[in-house]
Amino acid sequence: MQQDIVAQGVELMLFGMGTVVVFLALLVVATNAMSAFVSRYFPETQPAPVAGSKPSAAAASPDAEVVAAITAAVHQHRKRKP
Repeated sequence: MQQDIVAQGVELMLFGMGTVVVFLALLVVATNAMSAFVSRYFPETQPAPVAGSKPSAAAASPDAEVVAAITAAVHQHRKRKP
């Protein structure tokens, strides 16, 4: 009797874990399919450059004031630690 219950428990465990694995695999496939669909039919558009502006690499660099503020904050934080 005890072995029958253990066998049923193992069977139920394998069935449950198999169901979860199948569901997760389907979820990955569906997510990849939706991503491909959206990328194909709704591509991201790049913003048009403004006349007279610098290249995008220069625009992505932070201001000198921002760098100075971050540097000062890090310096204060390190100074407080014993």
